[in-house]
Amino acid sequence: MNTSNLTPYQEALGSTLIDRTVREKIVLVAVGLQGVDEAAVDASLDELELLVDTAGADVVARMVQRRESPDHTWYIGKGKVEELKQICLAFDADTVVFDNELAPAQQYNLEKVLGRTAIDRTAVILDIFGQNAHTLEGKAQVELALLRYRLPRLRRGKNANLSQQRGGVGARFGGGETKLEVDRRRIMRRITKLEGDLRQLADTRSLQRKSRGRSGLANVAIVGYTNAGKSSLLNRLTDAGVLVEDRLFATLDPTTRRLSLPGGEPVLLSDTVGFVRNLPHGLVEAFKGTLEVAARADYLVHVVDSSVADPQGQINAVRTVLDEIDAAAVPELLVFNKFDLVPDEAKLLMEDHPGSVAVSAATGDGIDDFLRVLSDRLRALTAIVELAIPYERGDILASVHREGEVVSIGETDAGFVVRARLADASKGRLAEFVVD
Repeated sequence: MNTSNLTPYQEALGSTLIDRTVREKIVLVAVGLQGVDEAAVDASLDELELLVDTAGADVVARMVQRRESPDHTWYIGKGKVEELKQICLAFDADTVVFDNELAPAQQYNLEKVLGRTAIDRTAVILDIFGQNAHTLEGKAQVELALLRYRLPRLRRGKNANLSQQRGGVGARFGGGETKLEVDRRRIMRRITKLEGDLRQLADTRSLQRKSRGRSGLANVAIVGYTNAGKSSLLNRLTDAGVLVEDRLFATLDPTTRRLSLPGGEPVLLSDTVGFVRNLPHGLVEAFKGTLEVAARADYLVHVVDSSVADPQGQINAVRTVLDEIDAAAVPELLVFNKFDLVPDEAKLLMEDHPGSVAVSAATGDGIDDFLRVLSDRLRALTAIVELAIPYERGDILASVHREGEVVSIGETDAGFVVRARLADASKGRLAEFVVD
């Protein structure tokens, strides 16, 4: 591939290891460690197979080994490495994908023995993110995660012992930089630049958030496992026109739309990137700017796919990531989606999670109940305040109607006495009219 005309993002993306020009043949490998049951290992492998398919490759074989702890050289045992090599030869496999996270040394040792590429779950997820990043910020976040992943995996090539530069006097005491050192320094420079770019984008988003905060509108973030139906729900509620595909991580870039609840009060509703089990820490770090939409929300709408084999496992995985981004304390409403496909299972899930609701984003069933419950939950978060508004300040009265929920209006000689539920931002801006 000619890399002379590639952007840094395209060059970094080119380092991901699934070749999308052809359908690669993939062998999956998982190690069931002590304390992890077989059902959980199989479920995780099933999900990895979906990830590989989304990345554009085909799984031709699977292998599982039970171990008390990983082998420090190959992760799997030496005998299993030989067995894996024979499987790869039998199926003419191009790549081996481990469900477990490989250390750089383990990855190198495996490739040397197997004679083919060996990657882990993290690399597959990075590949999918690279395909689906479209905005400037999304591409920067993916490239940053890719480069952080690549940096410890840089290896010496056959000519890496030769110096890229030669000194003059004293050259016999050591040459200049090796190609490995040049590549490492180049990647570090690029990482530093991307971190700076993302900080600037975060500052811009912070200003936008403050502007929204001055509007007094509550912020609601839609979170959930990848492919649970978050974008479908946002489209159903707001006609947002967000891309909806039956594939993992179709949405990476957050979308915010205004939604009017049944009581007439408006809120801001944001879609977020989907979560997954064992979401790589590097991705969480790179996408923190995007994921902070959830951390700074007033309420979370946690969408769950009712039709999957282990909905509770997906709920737990999402809550693990929410905890990692400091969003665990944000109140949530569980929404079991795809009610139309598995009505009985959805009803059982609602019984197991009191206060939850079931909907079908595809058909619209249950949407009215969902909006009513969300409206009640948000209303319960805001305290009722009393305001004394002079008759000549009709603009203030209009603001109260626009930004909050008016409970009652009375009249005195001096003006209106209004009792309303207001967000903290609105209450602060209208402080001079608030009655203690």
